Amino acid sequence: MSVMPDEGPRTSADYIALDDRWGAHNYHPLPVVAATALGSWITDVEGRRYLDCLAGYSALNFGHRHPLLVAAAHAQLDRLTLTSRAFHNDRLGPFMEDLAALTGTERVLLMNTGAEAVETAIKISRAWGYRVKGVRADRAKIIVASGSFHGRTTTIVSFSDDPQARDDFGPYGPGFVTVPYGDAAALAAALDDDTVAVLLEPIQGEAGIIVPPAGYLAEVRRLTASTDVRRRSSRSATIHKHATTSGRTDRASSRSRTVTRPRWRLRWTTTRWRYCSSPSRARLGSSCRRLGTSPRCAG
Repeated sequence: MSVMPDEGPRTSADYIALDDRWGAHNYHPLPVVAATALGSWITDVEGRRYLDCLAGYSALNFGHRHPLLVAAAHAQLDRLTLTSRAFHNDRLGPFMEDLAALTGTERVLLMNTGAEAVETAIKISRAWGYRVKGVRADRAKIIVASGSFHGRTTTIVSFSDDPQARDDFGPYGPGFVTVPYGDAAALAAALDDDTVAVLLEPIQGEAGIIVPPAGYLAEVRRLTASTDVRRRSSRSATIHKHATTSGRTDRASSRSRTVTRPRWRLRWTTTRWRYCSSPSRARLGSSCRRLGTSPRCAG
């Protein structure tokens, strides 16, 4: 039986009732039913407007329906929708080259979700440990931080200390050791010959936007390099939850904060989106200002 009215316009309450009736109760959204959006602003089914400060957990850092992104997506859909990895295509190689240059990495492996990226980082780290470092079979250890959030897969919740993410999903996978976030001494004490990676958030998001102590990440890099351990960051090219990419920390990624300046930023003007690369706008707060009667910067 439908929970929707037979006649008349559908309200936010109607759509929320549909979600509640037919959807699995794995999330508790705010009572806002978005219908349209542009830039930083969302309009619900009753016509109320909201300033979107969530930005799709940073997937929408450039704003809703950014005209450059919409045009690029439309142009691509008009010429080729999907090839899968069974074939090469004329977009993937150039994109990965640009992304590697932007992030300062040797190679790129694209993922659909943040959890998938972390799972893959775990697999790569363990394989490196066994094939290169010489760790004995099934002994690889990955050090993680308390208060972390890297996803909700069964492997990842095995090292979560959040009861909401972890409870009732055991038995949990082995191979992870938890140390306090921001405690370099505790990390140093946990390192041993079986350690193949240290998995950290540059800034903890789910725990409450926890910024590490000054010098902590540099010390992690020094410790892992001196003990031949590869560091893994949970949010590099993946944009979700506590992402620290796309200029959110004033850099292309938080990984590059001490070595590179921002290459670009996009901001809204009264007529169009445009690039803004002025050094005076290196701080995110200074670029997110109201420009006359135009919407606020969606950065």
